[in-house]
Amino acid sequence: MYSIKVEADFSSAHNLRGYKGKCEELHGHNWKVEAALKSAQLDKLGMLLDFKGLKMKLNRILEKLDHKYLNNLAYFKKVNPTSENIAKYIYDSLKRQIAGLDSVTVWESDRSCATYSE
Repeated sequence: MYSIKVEADFSSAHNLRGYKGKCEELHGHNWKVEAALKSAQLDKLGMLLDFKGLKMKLNRILEKLDHKYLNNLAYFKKVNPTSENIAKYIYDSLKRQIAGLDSVTVWESDRSCATYSE
């Protein structure tokens, strides 16, 4: 089995609805996102997927989140913008474009992350 990963980042603000603590208040993060693909097969060049193409598709999704107040985006009006739900949002958006997507990990700090996979 082969796997590849790329990383990208974005900055945004959010607040967690229903949370009892500091994160209930408006605050921001410099998020790091890792997208991982997995496959038993490589293409004719010996690649699972070109890193450049994966980064480009991931960055297009992150542009919709960058420098935004996440709670105001349609998806997050219905879903609390937790790290877990942000990872799922990115995963679902990327899965529509790329076969073999294994997981998306969202880091809200150097020591805290959430991963979504199916």
